[in-house]
Amino acid sequence: MKTYEYVSHHPEDTLALAMKLARYVQPQDVITLEGDLGAGKTTFTKGLAKGLGINRNVSSPTFNIIKQYEGRLPLYHMDVYRLAESEEDLGFDEYFFGDGVTVVEWAHVIEPYLPTERLHITIRHADGESRIIHFSPIGQRYEQLCKEIFSDESVSH
Repeated sequence: MKTYEYVSHHPEDTLALAMKLARYVQPQDVITLEGDLGAGKTTFTKGLAKGLGINRNVSSPTFNIIKQYEGRLPLYHMDVYRLAESEEDLGFDEYFFGDGVTVVEWAHVIEPYLPTERLHITIRHADGESRIIHFSPIGQRYEQLCKEIFSDESVSH
């Protein structure tokens, strides 16, 4: 599996990358986000939301598990960290195969429920505000998506 790397030097870079991704997403796209606390998962999701034309404030759905926002496409934002000790299926398929784009923070917690094909993104702390962002496409749709995003001169890798 090919991995694409992007170095974000500021939160604004992370927002811009996610806004660029928003131009290419389609209904039923699933994006999984992994990274340490404070790495920028929610910042990334905010950029995706902005790129989808969502004007509401996006915050981590830690206590709600799932939040839904309306834009060019619906955005289903999941933070499944609290489900680590649970075997509960909250009807994930309704979101994964629905009309919108699903972002799952801490996706490894619900690995058995995830679609086989998805875009896996890992965000890691680097120096200061810098982050290293890895895009790992799983499936042909997501491989093409990454090629489109990373072939553009405005994204350095």
